[in-house]
Amino acid sequence: MVQIFDGCYVLKSFMILLSIILLVFMVSCDDLDVQEVAVYRRISAEDAFEMMQNSKDYIILDVRTEGEFNSEHIDGAILIPDNEIGDRVTNELPNKNALILIYCRSGRRSEAAAHELVEMGYTNVYDFGGILNWPYDTVP
Repeated sequence: MVQIFDGCYVLKSFMILLSIILLVFMVSCDDLDVQEVAVYRRISAEDAFEMMQNSKDYIILDVRTEGEFNSEHIDGAILIPDNEIGDRVTNELPNKNALILIYCRSGRRSEAAAHELVEMGYTNVYDFGGILNWPYDTVP
């Protein structure tokens, strides 16, 4: 003898099971830490300057060579040349959620370094291009 299930009974059972699964999922998600997503962001020099004016906690990262840095840089910048990012940044910039404003001479190296930082899990990286486009004061 073949038993035919009542469509309504099957649908109700399915909905109850689905509700239980969703409830368990939602309760387990309460215990998870929400982490920021690391993405590449390009901004203008003006936007970077505004961020500096509106925030106390930021890092200006110059990824040019030491010679370029010594001839001219943005006041308060720290130097980690682009080819040393992978070796030095974890020790020198341990907070992966810190606001990092990154630049080079023209924007090519800063873009590559910003992508590298994002791949390393840094979540608050803003590339503002090159010092050539920086309309504000610099220091020797």
